[in-house]
Amino acid sequence: MSQLSVTFKRLTNETFTSFAVRNYRLYYIGQIISTSGTFMQSVAQAWLVLKLTNSGTALGIVSALQYIPILLFGTVGGVMADRFPKRTVLYFTQAAAGLLGLTLGVLVATNLVTLWMVYILAFLLGWVTVFDNPARQTFVLELVGESRLRNAVTLYSTLVNLSRVIGPTLAALLIASIGLAPCFILNGLSYGAVVIMLSLMRASELHVTPPITATKGQLREGINYVRTTPILLNTLLMLFVVGMLTFEFQVSLPLLAQYTFNSGASGYAFLSACLGMGAVVGGLAVASQRKYSPALLVIAAFLFGATVLTAAIMPTLYLSGLLLVLAGACSIYFTSLGNTILQLSSSPQMRGRVMSFWSMAFLGSTTIGGPLVGWFAQTFGDRWGLAIGGLAGLAAGLLGLINLRNSHSKADHPD
Repeated sequence: MSQLSVTFKRLTNETFTSFAVRNYRLYYIGQIISTSGTFMQSVAQAWLVLKLTNSGTALGIVSALQYIPILLFGTVGGVMADRFPKRTVLYFTQAAAGLLGLTLGVLVATNLVTLWMVYILAFLLGWVTVFDNPARQTFVLELVGESRLRNAVTLYSTLVNLSRVIGPTLAALLIASIGLAPCFILNGLSYGAVVIMLSLMRASELHVTPPITATKGQLREGINYVRTTPILLNTLLMLFVVGMLTFEFQVSLPLLAQYTFNSGASGYAFLSACLGMGAVVGGLAVASQRKYSPALLVIAAFLFGATVLTAAIMPTLYLSGLLLVLAGACSIYFTSLGNTILQLSSSPQMRGRVMSFWSMAFLGSTTIGGPLVGWFAQTFGDRWGLAIGGLAGLAAGLLGLINLRNSHSKADHPD
């Protein structure tokens, strides 16, 4: 066997090392089905809101309502993830999310849907996410153990972005041929795949963190832990800035496709697919890397911000899509690094609460960012919805760089 073949085999094994774990393979299969359904619903929901209102602000409000429970009560989900078996929590949250998707599908199919119904269902889905996200994030560690965590997180992020290609593509086909309702119904059914895969896992092979005993003050304890751990606090601040404004693609891209490029649902699906395609390629490229550090996170933020900003000023749909491919690659580099830093820099008993702060910073911040991005686009022009996200990515990189230099300065000149 040639040296090139040996090197290729080694890199392939390192890239997909987490797939050697049976439970992780099952989890991955369930998630790729479910997450594809989620992105399919995301496209359909955006088009439903625009169809009902023709308003970018309304689109932002729907996004905000979905994430306001996470922003306000995300730490409650973190405490639950530390107190209860994570697989049990996921059974309940996946079933609840599926029921909400089916409900919206039936309302659309029967022509009974109104904007306030979309608002309510988005808000309820946000409450499900409060409990689902910390459990889901930390469950990955229980599936593969600490040595494979960076790889597993990156492969999972790749899965999410592969679904960003599959989901919108299916949504565009369904919307054009049948209508909006099947997108919501199929998404509701897709959660059943996760429930089935969870039931097939071998409990004896999980790296279970023993649940903590319920006592008073655990929420306050988690807040103090993050506040007094600089690497966690600084990482969360960067994730907050990027999550609030840069990752508002569910608001910025449909507006860009509809009003700047006049390309409708197919244009939105194309831009979403480009973003996801770039993230898939980027994820496979970095999956074999085991290094993680705040300095790498700063670099990733600068790259992500620069590519998003450039995509916003491109003159055509296809050039914007090309830049979004690069932005997608940078996005997965940023998010996988941030996730890994938070999990491996936290004590096992605090991990659920720390990842609930991840939910609040990265997802809950959409409550602020969604309407803000929609307002920017509606007030200053549709390109500004995406451009403000690029500027936010650069600002997050600058914030991280300042904190990094301050921490080095304190290390060099201790009191």
